[in-house]
Amino acid sequence: PTSAQLRVVPHSGRFRYTLDNDLLTTEQRQFYEDNGYLLIKKLVSDEDIERFRKEFTRICKREVKPPGVMIMKDESLKSQFGQSEKVVNKVQDFQEDEELFRYCTLPEVLKYVECFTGPNIMAMHTMLINKLPDSDKQTFLHPMHQDLHYFPFRPASRIVCAWTAMERAHQDNGCLVVQPGTHKTTLKPHGYPEWEGKTNKLFHGLLDEDEKIPKVHLVMEKGDTVFFHPLLIHGSGINRTSGFRKSISCHFASSECHYIDVKNTSQEHLEKELEEMVRRKYNATSVELKDIWNFRARLVQGERINL
Repeated sequence: PTSAQLRVVPHSGRFRYTLDNDLLTTEQRQFYEDNGYLLIKKLVSDEDIERFRKEFTRICKREVKPPGVMIMKDESLKSQFGQSEKVVNKVQDFQEDEELFRYCTLPEVLKYVECFTGPNIMAMHTMLINKLPDSDKQTFLHPMHQDLHYFPFRPASRIVCAWTAMERAHQDNGCLVVQPGTHKTTLKPHGYPEWEGKTNKLFHGLLDEDEKIPKVHLVMEKGDTVFFHPLLIHGSGINRTSGFRKSISCHFASSECHYIDVKNTSQEHLEKELEEMVRRKYNATSVELKDIWNFRARLVQGERINL
């Protein structure tokens, strides 16, 4: 078939997880429908990635201190390397850093995001991950999990993650690992895995992982971007190389999504843990989960409605 034929927008009743659009081909929509993720090659330019890399280094060296940013470190390496990228595993909540937040506003990213969320787009959760070399202790192995576990807003089908490789990601340096099709399941109970001395704060994983479900390692080149559903079960392996595996990501949601009460659900213990962390960080007497997300959330396209 010709590309013109492929771009005909099919009847929307056939698709649950994408909206009618003139960007994705029928095959791409069907792939996301079946698997819960879609990989787009060379979407983000080398120039943009180098700018993100430089800003990350400046944050590590404390040359800039964006408000609200959470810097996750391996404290055991601090005496050896001081304030440098060699100790920082993740920069989270960079919505107040103008340079890194540019990622969430890139037109080439947003045009794909709109296929999942619709025109009113909120950037909800931002991360730059710097997977450290970690061959023996497995400190930065991220267990298999569903991102929806962290999010108190719905519907899930109007949320999507954009995850861009900042250099080649492969099995040896801890690329993403996905279980295709698991986005069609429900949100499963999560908690800290029983790995002695190998758990990171808020790195929750599935409490009951089905090992029979096939796993796919997403080998990606610099600038490749994968979009995936928040119920897709995924994780990442350890970095067995001497380099650092960097990626930048944002969870986007339609501003028409709504907050839910997670009391008496599998997400309640996460709510308590997150609220306690924020109370300690900001010396706040009381904080609610919705307040935390309102602080993180930024409108990047269209109109702010509920979130």
